[in-house]
Amino acid sequence: MTDLKKTYRDHYTARNEPAIVEVPARPYLMIDGEGDPNTSQMYSDAVSTIYPLAYGLRKAVKDTTGVAYTVMPLEGLWWVPDMGTFTVEDKSGWLWTSLICLPDAVTPEMVADVLPAVTRRKKLPLGDVARVEPFGDGPAAQIMHWGPYSDEAPTIARLHDFIAAEGFELVGKHHEIYLTDPRRSAPEKNRTIIRQPIGR
Repeated sequence: MTDLKKTYRDHYTARNEPAIVEVPARPYLMIDGEGDPNTSQMYSDAVSTIYPLAYGLRKAVKDTTGVAYTVMPLEGLWWVPDMGTFTVEDKSGWLWTSLICLPDAVTPEMVADVLPAVTRRKKLPLGDVARVEPFGDGPAAQIMHWGPYSDEAPTIARLHDFIAAEGFELVGKHHEIYLTDPRRSAPEKNRTIIRQPIGR
């Protein structure tokens, strides 16, 4: 069993202090949406859709290559049209992409076969808008957050202060990687990598 978190260790581990990383483009399964993730039915539908599709693609890779891999953690990109107004205090206007990293072994043919087949079989609510495309943060700063998502604000502030102190600016979209499954973990046990792309 290939553990992609170990293969991409530098990008799926983080310390309690901010650090700068370079994240290359990799294939991702993605679903876009909008609204507060705590109350939005669309976000709930995205989460309930993306996992079965990810497991369907894993089965296709194993059937084709004989190699199994662990399905990667759920991730989220979060933004608003004017990132200068982005705040975790008001999520009602958030735009987002739910995504799961895939191995290079996933082919366009697998995507074309698996996504509609699994969507039909499992009656997935957002399977028709799921897609696979490359994504990478490029240069970014990241930090580990421990505990509930609702308590992220001070961690995000520390990350942003670090970015400014290093002479960088915030670019791109706020990125979170949920190392603990949000469907199963108690909030106080959550481990979340918070990542922010940076530029000069």
